[in-house]
Amino acid sequence: MIKVEHLSKSFGDLNVLKDISLTVAKGEVISIIGPSGTGKSTFLRCLNLLEQPSSGSIMVDGVSLLDHKSDVPRIRQRMNMVFQSFNLFSHLTALENLTIGQIRLLGMDKHEAALKSMEILKLVGLAEKADSFPDELSGGQKQRVAIARCLAMNPEIILFDEPTSALDPTMVSEVLAVIRRLARDGMTMLIVTHEMDFARDVSSRVLYMDEGLIYEEGTPQQIFEEPAREKTRAFINRIRSFNYQITSLEYDLYAMNAEIENFCERHILPKKTRHNLLLMVEELLQIHNPLLDKTALDLTIFYSEKKETLELILEHQGEAINLLDKDRLPDQLGISIINHLAKLVDYRLINGTNRVIIQMNHTHNA
Repeated sequence: MIKVEHLSKSFGDLNVLKDISLTVAKGEVISIIGPSGTGKSTFLRCLNLLEQPSSGSIMVDGVSLLDHKSDVPRIRQRMNMVFQSFNLFSHLTALENLTIGQIRLLGMDKHEAALKSMEILKLVGLAEKADSFPDELSGGQKQRVAIARCLAMNPEIILFDEPTSALDPTMVSEVLAVIRRLARDGMTMLIVTHEMDFARDVSSRVLYMDEGLIYEEGTPQQIFEEPAREKTRAFINRIRSFNYQITSLEYDLYAMNAEIENFCERHILPKKTRHNLLLMVEELLQIHNPLLDKTALDLTIFYSEKKETLELILEHQGEAINLLDKDRLPDQLGISIINHLAKLVDYRLINGTNRVIIQMNHTHNA
């Protein structure tokens, strides 16, 4: 139905989209997720030619959208778009917002357009608001009118650009319920969304975009439960990280601890968790201090907001040596403290890098 090949978009020296290729089949519901500023909305706007691509091709049922001979307004009617900001005509009622396009662009008479529009308003649960003006509607109701207006133009494809981002949380579910119904009815849709549970439930395919690229794609199960690539895993699990490199025995312990405290405060970790984390780091570094006259130590802390877990990774180059092996330690107190605070302690040698992995107990139990 839609075939995109090597699509790119630049604004001056800023490359927003980089070599994107995608095929969309009839009836597919594709959710597009990823961090802000990664080109998700720009991609949708390029599909609808609200932004002119810098290079590449867009085919809709074999017709090139970028060919100057193509009837772009007619293709746009087939591939309509719903925006986060509603874009309703404030001087028209909900019903009139639906009928105006049918009358002017589809050539329908006023009575026929009104009958059809009332049926669509019933579909989105707003028949009783037909005579209300936009400023008399809630945010959720405005967005449902915007979806109804889109449906009134008989689209074959609907592009949703973060349809719930401007809504109060209490109104999000009413809009998502309408989109879920459209998905059940077989409407082809591309949805840029930050509602992860919704994307998991409604999608046939999920695209994770990062740095202007489709970084990873797959089924909802693949993306949300078994993401293959690092940035996808970090985004899905809302992983935050802190890194500190120690290059000598004279490192500033107080400065490092202050940075760790700040990291914990930013992510609202409980006081006991902060205490346990600092104690864990202290014991790890004390055991590894003998290495600092030979190599640097890299300490990374990962916190998953979704899973509420903390993971520490301590790395150094050189020959294989696991200093947490209890048989190597004359003083067993440090390793006892580490084992008490951790639910997993693991050592690996990966391409000449010694890596100690510590998974701490769940923060809500700390």
